[in-house]
Amino acid sequence: MSCVDLSRARRPPARAALAVPLWLALLGAGCSNAPAPAHPGASSVRAPAADGSGATGLPALAGKPRPAAAPPTGRARHWDDYRLQAAERIVALNPALTYDGPVPEPLLAIPVLEIELNADGGVRAIQVMRKPGQAVDTVQIAIDAVRRAAPFGQVSHLPRPWKFTEVFLFNDDRLFKPRSLDL
Repeated sequence: MSCVDLSRARRPPARAALAVPLWLALLGAGCSNAPAPAHPGASSVRAPAADGSGATGLPALAGKPRPAAAPPTGRARHWDDYRLQAAERIVALNPALTYDGPVPEPLLAIPVLEIELNADGGVRAIQVMRKPGQAVDTVQIAIDAVRRAAPFGQVSHLPRPWKFTEVFLFNDDRLFKPRSLDL
């Protein structure tokens, strides 16, 4: 069973501009009263769970096999196209951690990550732009999912800075859906 219909048509860039107010509303509705940190002071999360157990907070991966090969990365024409391809790749390479279908209300957590890339599409850095007030372990789940899905494909032909932002929509089972796939 596929989590993402990879055959669906790409949305034109003009439609992405309409999604900005929805994205901002989603961030404002979040799980915390704390504002998102400004870019220069954004925090990076690389540590294990706060309880000191060393666990990453990942749900058990049993029952959903990892795909044999990563989906191919196409040459994106613009950043909106690239972000959509990256979201599809994150879902394809993390099937046990994702859900498809409608987004439930209320969500458990909504971490927001800024992913900075190397020219080859490998991850250079991940900044946490928004940390949820509850279920803080979902931040590390999202970071680990991004790292497993990398590299995302060449970005050297796209304008700098080579980075994009992804919002992770977590349900009560600590499964996520990238917001880019729900627009």
